[in-house]
Amino acid sequence: MAFSSSSTTKMSLKLLIDTKNDKVLFAEASKAVIDFLFNLLCLPIGTVVKLLTTNGMVGSLGNLYQSVENLNQNYIQPNQTKDVLLNPTAQSSSTHEIDGFLTHKYNSDSHSNSDSDDDDDDDDEGTKLYMCPTKCCFQVAYDITRCSRCSKYMNHEVRYVGNRKVADEKKAWNVKSGFVKDVITFMVMDDLVIQPMSTISSITLLNKFNVKEIGTLQEKVVELGMDEGIKLLKASLQSKRVLTSVFLKKKY
Repeated sequence: MAFSSSSTTKMSLKLLIDTKNDKVLFAEASKAVIDFLFNLLCLPIGTVVKLLTTNGMVGSLGNLYQSVENLNQNYIQPNQTKDVLLNPTAQSSSTHEIDGFLTHKYNSDSHSNSDSDDDDDDDDEGTKLYMCPTKCCFQVAYDITRCSRCSKYMNHEVRYVGNRKVADEKKAWNVKSGFVKDVITFMVMDDLVIQPMSTISSITLLNKFNVKEIGTLQEKVVELGMDEGIKLLKASLQSKRVLTSVFLKKKY
């Protein structure tokens, strides 16, 4: 699912801030936020580089991405495209948030220029799939690639048959289920350590942080949307104080 360009859907989480030391101790988060954070682990490296832009990357991965981007297609194998590296698809995803808050940033413009009815028409025509011409195995692919068994190009076109909408609805149901259960609130530490929340765990943490004056603690509800999601991703690669960096705008 990709939200429309006009989408303002956001999640919220409650921060507990140590105002004396100007840092986030931990955040109280719902299932949706936890699913979002866990799904960051599903993002391919190429997608991470693209989301953060080459200028925002630490190290040399940005240069590697730009090298592929600048490389002439003439140097690429005829059965490959640069898009495989520049716009990789995550192998697993189990919630809407990754699509909604991250990939939407780069897909909304292209989707807004196409008519939704045209998309439905394309779906009705069926999905193109390819098999090995010798049918030495029962593998299919979305594009022409080499067979893993005989190494011949899988260029024999076949089509998906059946009720596409039913299949999509089943997939959507699985996507909505997410990673964690919806019956408990979670605690997210400043360094993204996550654990189920309880009164005892909260008290234990306050002792761990050596908080002596309860009056110095402040609760603050913040929103987690597309921009904050990208900032969280970037901060998680650079800092141990992720929540403080993003929501209190402190650099470490």
